[in-house]
Amino acid sequence: MVKKSAFTLIELIFSIVIISIAVISMPTITQVSSKGIENSLVQEAIFTASTELSQAQSYYWDENSVESANTLARVINLNNNDCNSVTKLRPGHINQPKHRRCLNNNTTPLLNAAGGTINDLNDLSHNQASIFDLAFSADADGYKQDYNSTFIITYPQAGVKKITSTIVSNNNIISSLSAYSCNIGEIDYHKKTY
Repeated sequence: MVKKSAFTLIELIFSIVIISIAVISMPTITQVSSKGIENSLVQEAIFTASTELSQAQSYYWDENSVESANTLARVINLNNNDCNSVTKLRPGHINQPKHRRCLNNNTTPLLNAAGGTINDLNDLSHNQASIFDLAFSADADGYKQDYNSTFIITYPQAGVKKITSTIVSNNNIISSLSAYSCNIGEIDYHKKTY
């Protein structure tokens, strides 16, 4: 008697059912995976724009707020009697050598325009490419989208600039982030030696 090994009919049916389920579920698994990747890219674009918005807050408030004698930002006298012409202090300033001060010239106006020799907030919305490279792009495998961010500077009131970063994908606004920068000058931080 010769013994032959083979699949039984029930084993074949179970194998076919299992393979069919796997083949039918592949598009669903791929779609769920693609959606998860796309959601991750949206979050990454928002985090990138948030980081760039935080970096923008460290820029000079206005081109004319920087005196040629030093690189510290000073307060521009927007209300003609806001800065004391003798002490170069405004109300709330601490009278210490390394603290905030007004410009030496009390009549210096706001530039409020792009250009000049110093990168300031006004340059951000007009000349974004030279300051930031914020285009977050992901187009591998043909199922992802491009995400881009633009900056807009508005002036809600005197002495305040609002920075708005808008993340766009396929002409749809994904998110809009805002921060404010004020005409308060800059502190001269110095290192202590021990």
